[in-house]
Amino acid sequence: MMEFETQHHNFTNAVIYTRVSSKKQVKSGDGLRSQETRCLSYAGYKGYAVVKTFSDDLSGSSAQRPGLNDMLKFLKKNRKDGYVILIDDISRIARNIRTHLDLRDIINEIGAVLESPSIEFKNDPDSLFFENMQAVNADFFRRKNAQQTRNRRIARLSNGYWCFQKPAGYKHETVKGHGKLLVRDDPLASIIQEGLEGFASGRFQTQAELTRFFQEFPEFPKDRYGNVRDQRVNEIINRVIYAGYIEVPKYNIPLQKAKHEALISFETFQKNQERLKENAKVPARKNLKVDFPLRGAVVCKCGTPFTACWSKGKNKKYPYYLCHNRDCDLHRKSVPRDQMQSEFEELLKELRPSASMFNTMRAMFKDIWEYRLNNTKLLAKSAEKELVNIERKTEQLLDRLVETNSMAAISAYEGKIEKLEKEKIVLREKIENCGKPCHAFEEMFEHALTFLSNPYKLWVSDNLTLRRLVLKLAFSDRLTYIKNQGFRTPDLAFPFKALEGLKYGKNSMARPRGFEPLTS
Repeated sequence: MMEFETQHHNFTNAVIYTRVSSKKQVKSGDGLRSQETRCLSYAGYKGYAVVKTFSDDLSGSSAQRPGLNDMLKFLKKNRKDGYVILIDDISRIARNIRTHLDLRDIINEIGAVLESPSIEFKNDPDSLFFENMQAVNADFFRRKNAQQTRNRRIARLSNGYWCFQKPAGYKHETVKGHGKLLVRDDPLASIIQEGLEGFASGRFQTQAELTRFFQEFPEFPKDRYGNVRDQRVNEIINRVIYAGYIEVPKYNIPLQKAKHEALISFETFQKNQERLKENAKVPARKNLKVDFPLRGAVVCKCGTPFTACWSKGKNKKYPYYLCHNRDCDLHRKSVPRDQMQSEFEELLKELRPSASMFNTMRAMFKDIWEYRLNNTKLLAKSAEKELVNIERKTEQLLDRLVETNSMAAISAYEGKIEKLEKEKIVLREKIENCGKPCHAFEEMFEHALTFLSNPYKLWVSDNLTLRRLVLKLAFSDRLTYIKNQGFRTPDLAFPFKALEGLKYGKNSMARPRGFEPLTS
């Protein structure tokens, strides 16, 4: 049987208050239950009837805790019954001296009594002194633990290890020689990688299109309504951690290489930052639906983009495209959706090259690929030369920074140095990766070749993202459609212009003698 200190009063009712510092301790430990068990044992020894137990999983430095507030409300409501508050230790009620003193005043005003199997609470000078010293001690250890945790975290970050909540697409695993390390969490990692690279390359022209891409995957985290929020996508685009770097201004950790595997290159990350700042080529519409994939990509003869709607008939609704320009003679004269899209599909079918032309284009891609691989040494030397120039500029700026006393000049120099440091990272990546293609030729150009061979196949996939991609890659500008006449000759994108030239023999080989006229 445990030995407990005794305190004299007439209360027989009791409540128990337990607390741990985090939700993680609730899941991985047994702290709350252990505290409650000890308090129940004490209540049994004292003959108290425990009415309720209140718990929190928050730091004891603050008095604003849901469980604690609920307990105080309960005690105020049942003030006339008289209650004893049981805690396992003085640090459970508070770990901040000011919070402890404030809570003791509130408990006294309510008329409740605080008891613990670890310490006796009395109002004589000796007991108050000991209680306050225990509270100060709890405050000291809280602050000391926070300081040690911060120092260990800074040291870990300085060594290139991410020690906060894992970002989407990664998970923490214990790796020999590293401890806990971020590793890819597929398939989510591959989905995010494809999305970020697609945004940088222009496959997704706007952030809204990237959001719709992520929305298609059940593995991508969504809100309680099953939607991918734009804010989450924006955070992913802006997180340098996906490029294999970490930066934590809060702890004075500058941009530096991390130990975990990157999902994208730093150059891709930089391109995405630029993409966020520039205006989108085709503005995204919130009401863009699968029902009208040509909306925004086709214009009337007056140059106004067609809008679309469902028109209610006698028995059902009918889809239409229409021009809303009041000055146009085709204003409000609708075009059946199926008619326009059927004519567009015929247009796409005409873009399909013959087998011989496609093989020629494939051979051209292959030649360019091999040419670039054979010239990687020259590219590496060029990058190294540029890196030396940037380092020289950085040193010059640092010299000026040391010599100046102007805050405006200091800020300007720091901004330029930061920009140069990022350029150096991109150049180092290029030097390191020169001559090391990420994938084989067939794998890298598989989707491009498939698209060039027959863009109609992608269009009939009924995938809105792929359909919008066809519109962007096959045509360099919006298509013009005239009611009862059809599509005007489209302005094709460069690959299809090249194929068109081969098809009609618009290109010829250079003469062996050269372009200069013969001289006598």
